[in-house]
Amino acid sequence: MSALLALLAGAGAGAYGFRTARRLSPARRYLVGALLGTVGAVVVSVLTGGCAYSPEVDAAQHVLGIAVAGGIGLAVASGTSVVLASAKGGRDAGSIGSDIRTGTYRLGWWWPWALLLPTIVILVVFLYIPAVQTFTLSTKLVRLGAPRQIEVCLANFSELLTPNPWILVILPLVAVGVMWGLALWKRQARLGSMSLTAATALQPFGIVVLLLALYYMFNGGPRGYRGIYVNTLVVSAGTVAGGMILGLAVAYLAFQKVRGMTVYRTLLIWPYAVSPPVAGILFFMMFDPTAGIIQHLFELVGITFPNYREDVFLARFAVIAASTWKILGYNVLFYLAGLQNVPGDQIEASVLDGASAWQRFRYVVMPSLAPITFFLLITNLTYAFFEVYGTIDYLTRGAPAGKTSVAIYEIIRVGVENRDIGRGAAQSVLLFLAVIGLTVWQFKQSESRITYGGGG
Repeated sequence: MSALLALLAGAGAGAYGFRTARRLSPARRYLVGALLGTVGAVVVSVLTGGCAYSPEVDAAQHVLGIAVAGGIGLAVASGTSVVLASAKGGRDAGSIGSDIRTGTYRLGWWWPWALLLPTIVILVVFLYIPAVQTFTLSTKLVRLGAPRQIEVCLANFSELLTPNPWILVILPLVAVGVMWGLALWKRQARLGSMSLTAATALQPFGIVVLLLALYYMFNGGPRGYRGIYVNTLVVSAGTVAGGMILGLAVAYLAFQKVRGMTVYRTLLIWPYAVSPPVAGILFFMMFDPTAGIIQHLFELVGITFPNYREDVFLARFAVIAASTWKILGYNVLFYLAGLQNVPGDQIEASVLDGASAWQRFRYVVMPSLAPITFFLLITNLTYAFFEVYGTIDYLTRGAPAGKTSVAIYEIIRVGVENRDIGRGAAQSVLLFLAVIGLTVWQFKQSESRITYGGGG
C-alpha cells in the first residue's frame, strides 16, 4: 500500500512540476510530468531497496518514504522542464555548446567546457561527492571510528519527528493548502477581482501556519528536534533582523558627509574580519557574571546582573548580540555601496515635492536598495544557519539546558562529540533542505518586488 501511494505521490508531484513546459499541450504536460515523477519514485525505491515501504518499519518511515518519492518526482519533472526551456533558449540565442563564430577568436564548442573544467572538478570533489555521502550516511547507523555500518533506512529522520503518522500527513497538507489559497487569492486580487490589500495583509498568516505545522511535526521528546527547531528560529530571526536593520541604520548615518568619514567607515567594517569564535570570546568576557564589564556597569547603579548562562532570555540575547555584531560590518559595507547608487535626481525631486525625510527614505531610498537587501537577506540567513557554531560554542555551549543549541551546533554535537555520524548526517540533511526551501521561497517572493536601476 505504501509503495502504491509513493508512486501516486511521485506521479502527482511530477505532473505539478512539469506544468511549466509550455511547448506541450496541458494534457501532454501533465502526462509527461506524471511519467517523469513515477520514474523518479521508482528509481529511488529501487536504490533504497524499498526499505521505507517494508512492514517492519514504523508508520513515520512509511510517511517519509511517500514524501521522499513525491519530492524526487517533483525534482525530476521540474529539472527536466528547466533543461528543456534552457535548451530552447540556447538554440534561439546561442548556447554554450555551440561554436563561437564571431569576434576576434574562432573557438570550438569545447572551449567553454575546458575553461569551466577546473571549477567543475572542484565542485564535484569538494561539494557534490560529500553531499551524496552525507545523504548516504543519514540512512545508516554509524559510530565515529567503528568499523561497521548498519542500514536503518529513514529511522534517523523518523526519530526526529512525531511518532503520530496522522500529524505528519495532515499538518503539511493544511499548511500547503493555506499557502496555496493565499497565493491564489493574491493572484486574483492583482487581476482586480478581489481586495489586494486584504490578500497582502494575510500573507504572513500562511507563514505562521507553516511554522506551527513544522513545530508540531517535530518530536517534542528528550531525543526530539522541536527544541532545536525553536532555538534555530529564534536565533536566526534575531540575527538576520538585527544585523540588517542595524546595518542599514548605521550605513545611512555613516553615509552622511562629515569630516573623517573614511576613517570611521573603515572602523565600522572591521568587525567582519573577526571570526565567529573570537566574537563569542569577546561577548563571553563582556557578559561574564564575575568579571564582565556589563556586570560592573550594573553594580555601579546597584543592580545585580543575572548569570546569562542560567537565563534563557539572556543567553539567547547574548548569542544574537554577538552574531549581529559579527555580521554588522558586512551589511554596512554593502549598504554603503548601495546608498552611493541611489538616484540623486529622485531625491531632489522628492524634496521639491515636499516629501519628509522618512518619506524620501521609504519611497526612494528603500526601493533603490531592494536588490542589495535581497542579497543580504540570503547571505545573512546562510550565516545565521551555518556560521554561528563558533560563537555559541565559546559563549554558551548550548546552555542553559540546550536552549541556545541551534541546528548547526546540534549537528556537530551529535555527530562529532557524541560520535553518532548517522544521526548528525540526518540533521544536516534537514538543515540543507530547510535552507534550500527558504532560499527558493525568498526568490519567488522577491521576483515582483525587486526593481533594478533605481527607485520607483
